Amino acid sequence: MYKFKSIKNNPNLDHLAEISGDIVYSEAGGKPITMRVITPWRNDANKDCRYPLILFIQGSGWTFPNINYEIPQLGWYARHGYVAATVTHRNSNDGFPFPAFLQDVKCALRYLRAHAKDFRIDPERVTAFGTSSGGNTALLLGLTGDDPAYKTEEYADQSDAVSAVVECFGPADMIALWDYYSGGDRSKMFLTSLLGDTPEAAEKTAREMSPIFRVQDGVNYPPFLLLHGNADPVVPYETQAVPMSERLDSAGADVSLVCVEGAEHEGTFWSDELHGIILDFIDRHMK
Repeated sequence: MYKFKSIKNNPNLDHLAEISGDIVYSEAGGKPITMRVITPWRNDANKDCRYPLILFIQGSGWTFPNINYEIPQLGWYARHGYVAATVTHRNSNDGFPFPAFLQDVKCALRYLRAHAKDFRIDPERVTAFGTSSGGNTALLLGLTGDDPAYKTEEYADQSDAVSAVVECFGPADMIALWDYYSGGDRSKMFLTSLLGDTPEAAEKTAREMSPIFRVQDGVNYPPFLLLHGNADPVVPYETQAVPMSERLDSAGADVSLVCVEGAEHEGTFWSDELHGIILDFIDRHMK
């Protein structure tokens, strides 16, 4: 049966988004390091608007992130009024151990602040959002804002602090994760390319890159949302998300933990409900 319907047009192009090509934000290590930026669709009505920024770090085992993985979902956040940047960083397997990945992501944030007008970003409203190793990075961003130990020369006049953190199934305690994979015998297994050439060096670095050991009582940290599947075989929920949330809470931070029942690493972890929880958290703290 033939039906006819008339609807209004969308003069402000609301709830639409557009994506950039690869943008080089650094050449640390001698090679271009890139990001892609998804923005609300530009038009005459919103050309002067400034939007909160979501800085997304895709999990990669601290190697090289596949930034295509979450672009469809990040586009959804852009359609809800955010600029979403998904960033790459140097690969630990190419001879760039910790803190290279953290330095790079901080540099990416400073680049975006330096170009805030071009991307229509409000530089005062930034959420770090990461998954797996990117979740580890997001936690570190929240705990080490403007720490000179991790600031490089590029865009050094800009801040690398964030206003909120969303962390999904990321390692918070690298020592506990090391024990999990080595069966408690740390002399047998350590990530040489990431942590160091000896168990002693690896343990020192593992502690430095463990967010749980970076939390200090009484510090004014941004709010944290931790989300983790309780059937995760890669980064165990009970030894990572639970103690990290408890440590943040004991230090006086604003922290929430969401357990995704029966979810493993990536895959079945994701749902419309979960993205709704994340968007609600970001909206409450960014808008």
